[in-house]
Formats: sequence, C-alpha cells, structure tokens
Amino acid sequence: MNVNLGAPYESILKRIVEKGYAGNQTEAIRHALIEFERKMEEEEVRLVSRGVEYEMEQMAGKKWISMKKVMKKAGL
Repeated sequence: MNVNLGAPYESILKRIVEKGYAGNQTEAIRHALIEFERKMEEEEVRLVSRGVEYEMEQMAGKKWISMKKVMKKAGL
C-alpha cells in the first residue's frame, strides 16, 4: 500500500525516526494507528458512560413497577 501523506506529515515521520521513537516510517505509522484506535475506544467508552449517566438521571425519582406486575398485567 502506498500512501501520499504530504510534506507536513512526512516531516513529522522523519523527525520521529530521527529521534529514535520508531525504526522507520512504516513503524511510526503503525504506532500512530494503534494509538488512534486506543483513543477511539476510550472515546466510545466515555460516550456510552455519558449516555448511561443521562438515562439514569432521567429515571431518577420515577415510580417503577416490578417485572412480575408487568407480566401479570400482560397475562403472561
């Protein structure tokens, strides 16, 4: 696979390799992709947690009935 990143990104890759953070540009890109995936997963967890928190706040103070009552009312 060939990827045209453009001068600014190629410059970043060159500096990463020169500083010894990666052995070559391919390795640097692999590291970047792994980090990006980790951040996406963290963001997904954060958004789901925020959604659960919101729903819990919406349910607070509401009257709930038991599942047995629901089943009985439905004739099950």
